[in-house]
Amino acid sequence: MPDPTPTVAELLAAVGLSPSAVAVHDRAAWVGLFSDGARVNDPVGSRPHVGTKAIERFYDTFIAPNSITFHVKRDVVCGMTVVRDLDLETRMSTGVVLAVPMHLRYDLVAESGVVAVDGLYAHWELPVMIAQLAAAGWRGAAASVKLAPQLLANQGVLGVTGFMRGLRTVGRPGRNAATGFLVAVRRQDTAAMSERLAPGAVLELSTGAPLSPTHFANSLHELQWSKMIVAGRAVTASVRAAAWEGVALLEFAHRSHEIARVRMFVEAVTPFTK
Repeated sequence: MPDPTPTVAELLAAVGLSPSAVAVHDRAAWVGLFSDGARVNDPVGSRPHVGTKAIERFYDTFIAPNSITFHVKRDVVCGMTVVRDLDLETRMSTGVVLAVPMHLRYDLVAESGVVAVDGLYAHWELPVMIAQLAAAGWRGAAASVKLAPQLLANQGVLGVTGFMRGLRTVGRPGRNAATGFLVAVRRQDTAAMSERLAPGAVLELSTGAPLSPTHFANSLHELQWSKMIVAGRAVTASVRAAAWEGVALLEFAHRSHEIARVRMFVEAVTPFTK
């Protein structure tokens, strides 16, 4: 028989185990949260770490040397996906502290009655982190000098270049396109929405079926957004509408600033939660 569908509480509990393991530097517990073929894409746009061995090396490089605190603002559950709106505080071994705005997406699976992470996608801006290191004076410089050999030792040359791919994003044109699309949604201007969409673009609200631009816009009255993040070929934003709240994920077509897919990971809100 197939595994029963996990409850919302079980999905949130599984996601909550990640910061708990990170806080106490429990490598086995953190790596054990992932399925056998899981991938970690951190940051989105960099080369993914696929499989247990690669995820162990990711832990050794980016988690083990640092003290990391998750400042969670909101979790949204859509089907078997949990999207976390947070700021990540990283205290590096040299004492420099980085504060990184982030959206984390956990794609989960149920394996033999256990909820496991099948995909972890961390949307944050690598250039912002580099700028914070540069502004931190000698502590930032020391952290950079220390990180470089750790990267090379644990990830190899391909891993280093793969990580630096996180610098390649849709940039300001992508941010502007995402903003223009959201403005068009707020204005219920389907023509302006369509101007920013690639041919065959898909619009989704939570885990529902794809919607037409008209139905999509009608579902998002009074749309507002904040904390927009550009990572890889995607833009995310914290969003709130009259009836929904959560995180928007806008993915761009290859070699284009046209939007190929929009997913609103949102949950219904009531007057008591607004």
